[in-house]
Amino acid sequence: MSTYTRPVLLLLCGLLLLTLAIAVLNTLVPLWLAHENLPTWQVGMVGSSYFTGNLVGTMLTGRLIKRLGFNFSYYIASLIFAAGCVGLGFMVGFWSWMFWRFIAGVGCAMIWVVVESALMCSGTSRNRGRLLAAYMMMYYIGTVLGQLIVSKLPTDMATILPLMTGVVLAGILPLLFTRILNQKDEQQDESARVWPMFKLRQARLGVNGCIISGIVLGSLYGLMPLYLNHRGVSDSGIGFWMAVMVSAGILGQWPIGRLADRYGRLLVLRVQVFVVIIGCMGMLSQAMMAPALFILGAAGFTLYPVAMAWACEKVEHHQLVSMNQALLLSYTIGSLVGPTLTAMLMQNYSDNLLFIMIAGVSFVYLMMLLRKAGHHPTPVAHA
Repeated sequence: MSTYTRPVLLLLCGLLLLTLAIAVLNTLVPLWLAHENLPTWQVGMVGSSYFTGNLVGTMLTGRLIKRLGFNFSYYIASLIFAAGCVGLGFMVGFWSWMFWRFIAGVGCAMIWVVVESALMCSGTSRNRGRLLAAYMMMYYIGTVLGQLIVSKLPTDMATILPLMTGVVLAGILPLLFTRILNQKDEQQDESARVWPMFKLRQARLGVNGCIISGIVLGSLYGLMPLYLNHRGVSDSGIGFWMAVMVSAGILGQWPIGRLADRYGRLLVLRVQVFVVIIGCMGMLSQAMMAPALFILGAAGFTLYPVAMAWACEKVEHHQLVSMNQALLLSYTIGSLVGPTLTAMLMQNYSDNLLFIMIAGVSFVYLMMLLRKAGHHPTPVAHA
């Protein structure tokens, strides 16, 4: 059976449109607030409300999928995100935008859980790496296209909000032409809930990998521009180097996903984490920033899908949605905690702490992976 079936392709097309809208708003909302002369701490609080919505949305989606299935859950998640877009146009104010960004955060997290869970349930242990690689490629391509829209179109709210609301609603259309089968005979027991997923010893390396991925990507996304700015790089130069890093992540998705399917997640994870450490050492040496940043992006941005595929192979089919919720929750926590701690270290000591921190947590994870002896075991999950 083909890896990229019609439902999978249509799901990825919808994701591309939704990701484009997410990227545009994530970039412009802080700028709009700054133009309204809101203090920096209030801009930060509005951003935090979005991530808080991510946490809430992640927790709610599992039950919704079990009750309504993937298609209707996807429609509801998209409509919630669209409501978060429309609400921003009602009133520009701190409390109002905190609420609407929270709503948008809930919708975005629900979309991610639905799409990732649908891909996991559609795939098998032999092709989940490629499915997740395609998912991440669409996500990053949508992010890049969103940045191009920001640079090419007028960025006033009157233009962007109706446009992005239309893009979100258009993201619903592909799934109107297909049906993603839900899990059959799903067991409603304790083992199919979210919190027990964190206690599964056999899946712990995957959960830890998602936390590490959140720390790495959150720090790179949030603090790399600051690092480059302090080195005297211009705004256009910062955009170029960030594009190099994200492009490396896009290029690395498919080959790494295929290697993980062929040679096992454990070996690929070990190599990825080692390459992240090498990339950090290259950035610290400041000798060859271009190759160092490229391999850092290629290894760091592909860590999440491989770690996710590892964890999903360790559970039964009826636990896949709950495991995916646990993994996304782990990633979100890492992406919240990592940049906060790293920023404090950079402020108090040196900007080099960005790469020392990333290399340090990667080394700890590498030690965990090296303790896992033997070959990659036969997956438990099945199609």
